Amino acid sequence: MNPRTLKLTITYDGTRLVGWQRQAEGISVQGLLEEALARLDGAPVAVHGAGRTDAGVHAFGQVASAQLTCAHPPEVLRRALNAILPPDVRVVDVCDAEPAFHARFSARAKTYRYELRNGAIVSPFEHRYVWHVPEPLDVEAMQAAARMLVGTHDFAAFRSTGSTSTTTVRTIMRSEISTQMGGRWIVPFGGPESVRSDLDDLKRLVYEVSGSGFLRHMVRAIVGTLVDIGRGRYPPGRMTALLEDGSRSDAGATAPAQGLFLVRVDYH
Repeated sequence: MNPRTLKLTITYDGTRLVGWQRQAEGISVQGLLEEALARLDGAPVAVHGAGRTDAGVHAFGQVASAQLTCAHPPEVLRRALNAILPPDVRVVDVCDAEPAFHARFSARAKTYRYELRNGAIVSPFEHRYVWHVPEPLDVEAMQAAARMLVGTHDFAAFRSTGSTSTTTVRTIMRSEISTQMGGRWIVPFGGPESVRSDLDDLKRLVYEVSGSGFLRHMVRAIVGTLVDIGRGRYPPGRMTALLEDGSRSDAGATAPAQGLFLVRVDYH
């Protein structure tokens, strides 16, 4: 039987995972999917992901491709995979794709989201999924700096050391920071007013960026730089200077992994 190409959309909590890519040690999303699909197909299956998320990074809409020979309908495969996979990895969609479809090489754009909580304390129900920055941040300065990333630029200043990419030029279509007040809290009835005030003052900052491609740790390096700008260490114009003639040592530190989510992969 000729193999069929499948497109899978996956969501996962990366807290306990070593990332997307199979490693010599630890649990990876790729490894879990390959083992589950091999059980269903009766033979080894290679799974390719749209993006190699790092250890601790999460995904709402990671995409993978694989070739199988079994004839099970996509919905049956989805149910079977979710019965095999651990609860922190879910397959939300399975569909048949064109034979040439490849999750990584067919992708046209990706969207990432990074979440921060800015305030005195952060909810214990959120700390695995956000970067808690307690000191005040100038959000308007961060927003102005984020907008400077839109366009085609050299992102060498945001490239992880040891990266093997042949070029550091990337195109960013969207780079925005949105805010709202409060967090995911349930305050006990009659709780102290001081606690209620701390919770009310908590800012939720969400950075979303869409681009044709990203360097390793690029989004997290950008977020680290944006936070430095928000802290007042640099003016917003620092971002333009980094794009024009910056090195990795000139930019901010790499933001923690737990605040990053792969939101969506576009193919058209």
